[in-house]
Formats: sequence, C-alpha cells, structure tokens
Amino acid sequence: MRLIIGISVRTGQIAVMQQEDNSLKELEALQKFLPFTPSETSYRMGWKGMHAVRYRRIPDSGGFSLPPVSLHAINLTLRPPKKLNVRSDGLKLDRPLPTGSISLIPAGSAVLADWQGNRDILRIYLEPSIVARVATESFEFDSTRTVVPPFYSLDAPGLRSAIMAVYHELRVGGGNGVQLLVESLANILSVHLIRYITGAQRLPGRADGVLPRRKLHTVIEYIMENLEGNLTLEQMAAVAHLSPYYFARQFKAATGLPPYQYVISRRIERAQLLLRTNRELSFAEVADSAGFADQSHFCLHFKRIVGVTPGQFRISARTS
Repeated sequence: MRLIIGISVRTGQIAVMQQEDNSLKELEALQKFLPFTPSETSYRMGWKGMHAVRYRRIPDSGGFSLPPVSLHAINLTLRPPKKLNVRSDGLKLDRPLPTGSISLIPAGSAVLADWQGNRDILRIYLEPSIVARVATESFEFDSTRTVVPPFYSLDAPGLRSAIMAVYHELRVGGGNGVQLLVESLANILSVHLIRYITGAQRLPGRADGVLPRRKLHTVIEYIMENLEGNLTLEQMAAVAHLSPYYFARQFKAATGLPPYQYVISRRIERAQLLLRTNRELSFAEVADSAGFADQSHFCLHFKRIVGVTPGQFRISARTS
C-alpha cells in the first residue's frame, strides 16, 4: 500500500532549528507575491513547526502566482468569493468552495489563483516532518514511501475543529508554554489530516494506554525541576521515551490533564505559594519565578484557575 503522507524527516537539533528558521523566512518572502496582507499571523509569536495566517482584507477581485514552499498549506474557507479558479500540482478548481470547506496544497507545489468577490480564509502551514513523524510513530506507516496529495473537501469536521483550535491559539496565545501547546496542536492536526487522507479512523491500540507510574514520576520530577523554563512536549516525551503524540495521550490518561495544562497548573501552585510566603515580591517577580512569560499571562491564568486575581488572593492570604 502506498500511503500519502510526507517528506522525509530531518534529524539532529541543529538541522531542525535551521529548518524552522528557513521555513519562517520562506513564509515571510511568500507575502511579496500576494496582493493583500494578513490580518493575523503567528510569524512573530515564537511558533515552531506550524504557523497560522488569517486573510480577511482581500480585494474584491485579483489573482496571484505563488512559488513552491517547503510546508503543507491547509486552507479553511471562512467566506467564499463569487468565483474562484485555482491551479496547482495535481489540483484544479473552477468554483468557489462553501464556507467551512478545506483544501490542502502539499509542500513543494506552486499555486496559480484568481477570484471575484469578497473572500476570507484561514491558512495553516505545517512542517512535513511533523506529519511524517506522526504517520510513522502513531500510525506505523512507512514515511519513506509517502507523499501528501492535494485535495479539497466539503466536509471534514474533525480536521476543521483542529484548524479552529489552532486559530484560537493564534488569537489568544502567547508567552511561556506557547510552544508546548503549539506542538500538541500540530500533532493533533497531523492525526486528523492523516485520518482524512487515509480513512484510518483509529490509531493502533497501544495509543490508549496510561503512562506507567515510574515514568509519570520521572516526568513530573522533570517538570518541577524545569518549571521556570520553556518546557516543550518533545522534551517531556523524551524523558518518558515516547513519541510526543503517545506521550500526550498517556500523560492525560494518567493525570486527567494534557501536558500543557498540567504545567500551567503547577506554575499557578508555585505562584500561590510565593504570594502566601513572600509579600515583598511584585506580581511581575512572582510571574517570573513561577515560569510565566510576563505578568499579564500570569494574571490571566491565575484568575482562570483560582477564580480570583493575584491581588485578591494575596489580600485573602494575609487576612487568614
């Protein structure tokens, strides 16, 4: 069986970092070929392996010719134009797609398009290496024999939900922990993409296991020792000797929380301790000591989890 998934995975930390830097430069250079600018973008938010771009200020009519890039482009139609023509390697489209429909332009494909009428699209750029890794580790496919095909779909609700989760992070995300969440979302998006392409509705049975107690203890120790740093899903998965996708599933099964939510909860606990025991610390200092990027993100998560602001919590602790 010749499955459709990806370009070979690059190995080595230096190669991965260079790939990520080059991908961002590619996307920024690509903007020169478009006759409109993005209304929202993740380009300067520190994301790695995946980027999201919202185009809503698009002229009523126009066209463009895009050169190939090294990332897969997944497009969600939020408002279709009256007319649309798209030409790409293996993809020919002569009509607008309905709201909510999804199309995919594989890495390495040039695109020629023109349209008439207002349009609004959300585009996710995804590193092929992530899709290939998920295909190999989570579906046990041979990534050396796989290639992602172009497609357009009228109904892919799981894939659409994953795209909207990425967009939600684009709108509200930022600060420490963002890469941990972005990695998780990139893995989830890859799973839904592979499922849609191949029709595989279930992963191999071992994905649903619970992280063994010994491994869980080791991972939690690692998290607490590095709580002030920028923890990533790959780092935690490596401690457990699992792939990021399997680790995330098994960690949640063991703790009841996804890894990024668990990390935020432990940071809030540390902040509560600091607020109780050290009244001289400013909120910015508490945020930094607990591992948050800045005071605003600290206050946002604190109020969401604890139910009161850090200031209200400190007053209450002082009174009690």
